[in-house]
Amino acid sequence: MTLVALLLIPFVAGLVAWGLGDRRARAVRWVTLAAVVADFFIGLAIWVGHASEVAIAPHAPWILEVNAAWIPELGIRFHLAIDGLSLVLIMLTALLGVMSVLCSWTEITERVGFFHANILWVLTGIIGVFLAVDLFLFYFAWEVMLVPMYFLIVIWGHEDRVYAAIKFFIFTQLSGLLMLVAILALYVMHGRATGTYTFEYAALLNTPMSPTAEMWVMLGFFAAFAVKLPVFPFHTWLPDAHTEAPTAGSVILAGLMLKTGGYGFIRFVVPLFPHAAYRFAPVAMILGVIGILYGAFVAFSQTDLKRLVAYTSVSHLGFVLLGVFAWNALALQGAVLQMVCHGISTGALFILVGAFQERMHTRDLGRMGGLWAAAPRLSGMTLFFALASLGLPGLGDFIGEFLVMLGTFRVDRVLTVFAAIGILFATFYALRMVQRALHGANVHNWTISDLMPREWLILGVLVFSLIFLGLHPQSIFRVSGPALDRIQAVVPFTGATVQAAPTDARVPGGASR
Repeated sequence: MTLVALLLIPFVAGLVAWGLGDRRARAVRWVTLAAVVADFFIGLAIWVGHASEVAIAPHAPWILEVNAAWIPELGIRFHLAIDGLSLVLIMLTALLGVMSVLCSWTEITERVGFFHANILWVLTGIIGVFLAVDLFLFYFAWEVMLVPMYFLIVIWGHEDRVYAAIKFFIFTQLSGLLMLVAILALYVMHGRATGTYTFEYAALLNTPMSPTAEMWVMLGFFAAFAVKLPVFPFHTWLPDAHTEAPTAGSVILAGLMLKTGGYGFIRFVVPLFPHAAYRFAPVAMILGVIGILYGAFVAFSQTDLKRLVAYTSVSHLGFVLLGVFAWNALALQGAVLQMVCHGISTGALFILVGAFQERMHTRDLGRMGGLWAAAPRLSGMTLFFALASLGLPGLGDFIGEFLVMLGTFRVDRVLTVFAAIGILFATFYALRMVQRALHGANVHNWTISDLMPREWLILGVLVFSLIFLGLHPQSIFRVSGPALDRIQAVVPFTGATVQAAPTDARVPGGASR
């Protein structure tokens, strides 16, 4: 019942937090923190207890699995499973979940119980996405993420929160409905071809379909994951949602929810639709590079500090799309590490922006300046995570982006060059942010408090994580590598250089051999 506990603990704790309400706000915070910490230690126990199994038995499909009938008449099962890929992302979810609770400890003073309930429920949905291997259950978890995040933005957001929340809801809901149509189409085609109607991931890998049908169904999945990642030009909801969300909401959005899009590409899009993915790979890789350049360029022009950090996500996660569709071991490992390290570094930047806003009641770079003298420790942390975001060697973000480019170089050298230019642009916006906010004259005479012990704890853990992953990325590769190898074995092509797949029908096993 370990996997069930990962879902049940935050869900039940959310009900408890909501029931406690505002009258016992301190108890609400501790209940929420205890639930997320419990999930972290459950994930850690799986990591430690099964690390040897991952290394010794790389061909075993899952580390842990729960498979029970749910709606047998429709072929729907309650099927949860965890492998190295999902384990890494669940650990990231638990870590940033803890940081989200701690960073909102004093920020949220109204409807405290309902706020923490929504934090726990959105984490439940994200964990469900990483665990579900029945496509109906996966879609259910995918939609569970949407409602709590909508409430977090619309109730506890800033000035234009209603507009941002509705825009977020429309983009994610419409793209999710396209994925639902694609899931149902895949379900029907598999049933007609085999006589077995099922939503099981492993069974659907073998679904025969025509090239045209495969492309259309793949695009339904691609739309949902592209909006969530986000991929240019489906990114326009993201800056508004980030800007208006409370700090904890921004951390979960950037650090976790966007990673469900990258996970979906790796787990579902390419393995389920290898021939369509091959034909679409050049387009996807070009979109990834456009996102890298566009996100960096627009981030440089921002004057709102939170909006600037939001656009950096469009740029950095373009590397994930590029790495997925390059589809070789180096690029995929880089994409996974990039998802993890981007979650940590960008989550930390949103925590820092929230700390500045709580002290100064502004995010306008034009009103900042000279803050290093007023709060040197807070400013030093901002410099560290800005350097991490631009890909400073020795930190985890650098390893992820470097591996993606190394893997992409084997597929398309021109796109690799443009992606490298995007890293150069990252230097411009990161240093501009540091210069305008922290250095220069303190013309507005800011006098603000420096880091508090709780903030030291939050940021210290995240600093250690990025340094550790930069110096020892094998800790991620050792666990996620076997899972990526198994996924690659289903689809043994290398991005846009793959030999043309048969155009008449799908091959048993879902891939050309």
